[in-house]
Amino acid sequence: MLVFIAKLYYNSFMNTKLEKLEKIAKEAGAIIKSGYLAKKEITHKGVVDLVTEYDLKCEAFIIEQLKEHFSDYTLIGEESWGGGEKSEKAIYIDPIDGTTNFIHGIPHLAVSIGVYEKGIGLMGVVYNPILDEMFYAQKNGGAYLNGEVLQLSSQKSLQQSLIGTGFPYAKVNRGAEYEWVMQNLGALLPNIRDIRRLGAAALDLCYLAQGKIDGFYEVDLKPWDVAAGMIILAEAGGVYSSVNGEDYTFDSKTIVATNGKIHKELLAKLSPF
Repeated sequence: MLVFIAKLYYNSFMNTKLEKLEKIAKEAGAIIKSGYLAKKEITHKGVVDLVTEYDLKCEAFIIEQLKEHFSDYTLIGEESWGGGEKSEKAIYIDPIDGTTNFIHGIPHLAVSIGVYEKGIGLMGVVYNPILDEMFYAQKNGGAYLNGEVLQLSSQKSLQQSLIGTGFPYAKVNRGAEYEWVMQNLGALLPNIRDIRRLGAAALDLCYLAQGKIDGFYEVDLKPWDVAAGMIILAEAGGVYSSVNGEDYTFDSKTIVATNGKIHKELLAKLSPF
């Protein structure tokens, strides 16, 4: 009985924390939405890697809120994290996943927040404020979009699969990442239904969890790109690994994610990295 009561208390505690994450993401989304059609101040972090004042404002707001409600966590935001030692409890934040889409007025973008302890994903939210789509999940609690249970596709054939991907910023250097991307495009295109490159990995993983696409792969992603999306995908029943078939970690160079039914076949078509 005591174990049952403790479990109920823990689940209630986790639900409350998840609700706070959703609220923070919604409010951060309002900041994004206010700038979606506005003139933006654009600066460069790299040759083609962009940032706006809304990325910075949104991340500052999220971090301020998380410090209040998740005070014992290391907060790792795309725009503010300068490196250093991470604790066993960390939250990975992408204030606008899909900044290039945001700048160009393309509504495929999201706030992404993933909560981890000892490398295990506990809860995550991915919110697209333009389409008002709130994806969320917590460990052993299922995955949802605006209250509806997410369901993976049932596609078993790679030839009939729609696959998502993305191109790394390192492509401008025409180095190993560029060569890997180009080689795999050539290898995959004749063997799948088609490829989609939408420009926001967090949402791509959620679309996979939702059954809109059947698989996803990319190189050179950062933890804040995938932290929340991986939790949502896993809770929907999807699987992910590195392109070499090893367990995916935030140190992995590549990620391959699928509905589980085409995983081995997709891995077999992709080149090792």
